[in-house]
Amino acid sequence: MALAALTLMPAVAGSRQSDPVVMTVNGKDVRQSEFQYLYNKNNLQQVAPQTIDEYVDMFVTYKLKVADAEAAGIDTTAAFRNEFNGYCMELTAPYLRDKKVEDRLVDEAYARMKVSRCVSHILVPLGMTRAERKANREKLDSIRAAIVAGADFGEMAMRYSVDRSALQNRGNLGFINANSFPYPFEKVAFDTPVGAISEVFEDAPYGYHIIMVTAERPASGEVSARHILKLTQGMSPEEAAIQKSRIDSIAGLLKNGADFEALARAESEDPGSAARGGNLGFFGRGRMVPEFEEAAFSLNPGEISEPFATAYGYHIVQTLEVKPIPSLEECRKEILAVFNRDIRAKLPQKEYLSSLRESSGVSVDSKVLDGVYARIDSSSDSDQAFEALKVDQTVLAHFPTGDVKVSDVASGISLRPGMDLALAFEDALDEALDNATVDFARQNLMANNADYRNLVNEYRDGILLFEISNRKVWDRSSTDAQAQLDYFRNHRADYAWEAPRFKGYVVFATSDSLASEVKGFLASKSVSADALAGEMSENFGRDVKVERVLTAKGENNIIDQIAFGGTQAEPVGRWIAWFPYAYKVIDAPEEPADVKGALASDLQQHLEAEWIKDLHNRYKVKVNKKAIKKIASN
Repeated sequence: MALAALTLMPAVAGSRQSDPVVMTVNGKDVRQSEFQYLYNKNNLQQVAPQTIDEYVDMFVTYKLKVADAEAAGIDTTAAFRNEFNGYCMELTAPYLRDKKVEDRLVDEAYARMKVSRCVSHILVPLGMTRAERKANREKLDSIRAAIVAGADFGEMAMRYSVDRSALQNRGNLGFINANSFPYPFEKVAFDTPVGAISEVFEDAPYGYHIIMVTAERPASGEVSARHILKLTQGMSPEEAAIQKSRIDSIAGLLKNGADFEALARAESEDPGSAARGGNLGFFGRGRMVPEFEEAAFSLNPGEISEPFATAYGYHIVQTLEVKPIPSLEECRKEILAVFNRDIRAKLPQKEYLSSLRESSGVSVDSKVLDGVYARIDSSSDSDQAFEALKVDQTVLAHFPTGDVKVSDVASGISLRPGMDLALAFEDALDEALDNATVDFARQNLMANNADYRNLVNEYRDGILLFEISNRKVWDRSSTDAQAQLDYFRNHRADYAWEAPRFKGYVVFATSDSLASEVKGFLASKSVSADALAGEMSENFGRDVKVERVLTAKGENNIIDQIAFGGTQAEPVGRWIAWFPYAYKVIDAPEEPADVKGALASDLQQHLEAEWIKDLHNRYKVKVNKKAIKKIASN
């Protein structure tokens, strides 16, 4: 996306001239782009497309409901803000990425997959404070200067590197492949010329490095191989000699035509691969110990090595297949998956935001920032310094959409005991600048990108519409007992029945004797209908259940038997016996609960109609008929 697309003021004026107001609802303008977007979307979802006049009426009602939600303050609630902001972050993300950066990183990763580089490194810690980090970086700078002046890299690695392997390998990591190390390390390892030593670089959280590149060779792709292993690790020389004679015997059998897979199953002492005939699948360089890797990659498909030793024991390896590096298109998905595991996932957005700040003339006031760090460094009490920063209104950076102040950055810090305040402020500043840049970009997108603006407005209005409709109609129709009672009394005739119905409870038991016991219990306690289920559960457990029933003749065999002279009903599952409780046969509904489903649906329609009538009375609507007519003619 071109940064020029985010230039705000001239584009706003032009966009408003080409995007006229089609209606005003409660003083809020609706522009042609939004109306037409929703009109077209609605018609795609309809079996028979609506005329624009039909849609205008529906659209006005929709906007009136949104206006009512705003009047109710729903758009100011924390729940709304959290949901809406979360959606905006997700929607904005694709707009805030520089696709060229992603393509560049993919091309870079693929190019590196074609070579291996032999590197050595020296690592020193980052440090726990900003001052320690500065000192450690300067220390490594001095070490590098000494090496450039003639000091031996391996000796310096053994002396100063905190990578414990340096005592054995003198800092030499051997040949490394792309996507095997953290990106900052990989980038320097592959960018540094062969024979050169890199500048000091940071690879958080590991530390500061310098890298020396000593050789480069073409990458070998991957091989598929199988092996036979005789273990010697932890054995005495005499025991190891016996294993050597055994592997030599196996080698002789293979030379005489014995089946490799069968021998591996029978003789190999590698528990991970023996059951698979020694098969290790495909692997690239850097995955196996060096001796094994060299043997596998030196063979042609089908060839079998002579016995050789590694730290684990004696091996014989057979290379089965050689797979060269795939094409870029074949690798792209794999490369992007690697990106998602390291900092490259964030680089397209980080670089985009940085470029946007630069093109917009936004920068941090270095004098103010230096003053902040000076105050932190000179303070003997971090908590006291932190409290002072939280109320400091000094501006660090000016954005067209608002300033980033010292207090804004401090508010993003969760200071914990032992945490270095200067480092915490540094991290919080980076986040605050990115957040402010995102807000700036979003406002520009809202002003200049109709597709983005329409999606945001649609989602925003949708949240408000759902919540206000739930409050005014949906929730009330099913939970407002007084509204249900009033509507039932006023429309009782609408709920007449053609036949009488049983209304009451049926108690089920797992045996006749238990049913008799329950009857006696109920007779002695005079249990109310509301407490019936609870009493049964508490006193009889899972062997008794209660069902509330409202049904007419012919709809339930058990009720027909109880109330309508039907034949003996068959038991259902383990429920052998039953009897009615607190019941009667009624000719018409007595209360809203008797017609619950139908009443809720009718009440919902009634509340909706009354609400819409009230909306038209309370809020003003002005439709630009000329603009609507122009849309219809296009």
